[in-house]
Amino acid sequence: MISANLTNAVRKAVYKRDNWSCALCDSPRGLQVHHAVPRSEGGGDCHHNLITLCWRCHAVAHGTRMPEYPDWMDQGELRQACVEYLADLYAPDWYPYRI
Repeated sequence: MISANLTNAVRKAVYKRDNWSCALCDSPRGLQVHHAVPRSEGGGDCHHNLITLCWRCHAVAHGTRMPEYPDWMDQGELRQACVEYLADLYAPDWYPYRI
């Protein structure tokens, strides 16, 4: 398992904030925490940059095609949806680059 080195407290807080379901498709199965702005692009490990995704949405977010869902969002659309979700949630103070 790849770890984002998030503490259990941070992970649980993000799950709780997102109602223990995927923030994009509302699935409660296979939940994972995703960095909306990747750490490699300066995104932080703060709640402003973390979103709960199911395993399918998380796979698409990282570029995996899902042939069984041909009308599913592509990677760019999913990334935009994550950013919009967090920006709406924390407006007007959304800033994902906090550490």
